This record gives sequence, structure tokens and C-alpha cells, in this order.
Amino acid sequence: MITLFSYPELFGVADNNPYGLKVYAFLRLCRLDFRHEHVFDAKAAPRGQLPYIEDDGEIIGDSDAIIAHLIGRHGLAIDNHLTAAQRVTDLLLRRTLDDLYWVMSYSRWSDDRFWPLFRDRILGTHPNVTPDQMEAAREFNAKRYYYQGIGRYDAAGVYRRGLADLQALAALVGESGYLSGPAPSSMDAGLYGFLANILFFEIDTPLKQFVSAHPNLVRHCRSVHAAVG
Repeated sequence: MITLFSYPELFGVADNNPYGLKVYAFLRLCRLDFRHEHVFDAKAAPRGQLPYIEDDGEIIGDSDAIIAHLIGRHGLAIDNHLTAAQRVTDLLLRRTLDDLYWVMSYSRWSDDRFWPLFRDRILGTHPNVTPDQMEAAREFNAKRYYYQGIGRYDAAGVYRRGLADLQALAALVGESGYLSGPAPSSMDAGLYGFLANILFFEIDTPLKQFVSAHPNLVRHCRSVHAAVG
């Protein structure tokens, strides 16, 4: 049995971290049986990062490595239809989402307009989390943002980066079907992990405003959301 270890749900989304939700969606799209263990403390995870999986006693961290492992171990055909050009697009998509991650995280933990809403919803949804833990996590994330670089921008500069990422993603998504045609691929799981953590959150960030204003992004997100259950 596969066990997925990832952060808890929020706002009805199975994982409030886009990388954990990406793996969750991938597992569901591939119809693999798995257990989902929600954890807050990532100290036991490979490299101290969630998500990770245990598959028949083997521990694998990093969402891309997890998906590559699952495809190889279980002979999954979800990406078999991708062309060489689409596989290049897949890599570029994942790198764009990596950039968007920092803006999403900043909007929750660092932007004073949205932090209280995020903090209070976490505390109200998960009573085992304390206000002190949230404040400590906020301080930790502020250091991450500074050393990564996003924390050295003002808020307007941060969101310009994120909106540019979303503009590029909107150009990839069609008016029907999935990113690579009528059948989903791992690309769709990855994009869903981010879009769902923007669209379904009841926090009206500039990112949410952008996604909500683009019917193709909303359609794709809701389509995958329905497919993964």
C-alpha cells in the first residue's frame, strides 16, 4: 500500500500545499489505492520537506521524484501519449510553478492583508495547531523568503512575478480538454495543485482575482477537481 504524507486540507482542498495536492491528484487520476496521512511537522520527511510517500517500505520525497517513481514502479501510462515537445512543455511548466509557489506562500504568510485570514482559518480548521506555532512558522517563512529572494521585493513586485507566471499558464490552457489533449497527464495534476490552492481559498489575493477572471483556468481547475473527487 502507498501512503502519502502531506499537509492537511483547507477550504475543502485535500492539501493546502500545492506540491502535496499535485501528488494527491496524480494518485487519484491514476486510480492508485493509497492512504493519506496529514501531518504538520515535516522534520521526519526527506530533506525536511513535504510531501513524501512510502511505497512498499521505500521512502521517496519531492513531488517530481514521487511521480517518476510511481510511473516506473507501477507501470503507469498517464504520460505515454505526450510528444517530445509536450515533455519539454511539462518541464517548463513545472519550473514556472516552482516560481509561482513562492508568491503563493508569501501571500498567505507574509502579506499583512491576508495573513490574519489564513492564520485564523488554519486555527479554526485544525484545533491541534496553536497560535504560537503559526507565529513561529511565519517567522521561519520570512527567513526563507529573504534567502530565496522573493522577500527582498515589495508586495507589488512580488505579485508582478506571480501574475506573470499565471499569465503564462493561462496561455497554455485551452477552452476544453486537458493540457495535452482529451486525457489528463501528470502536467494537469501539477497545475491543479496550484490552481486549486488559489481558486478555492476564501482569501481574495491578487492571484485569486487573476484566476477567477480567466474562465479557462477556472474550467481546468474544476475539471480536475471533479476527476479527483
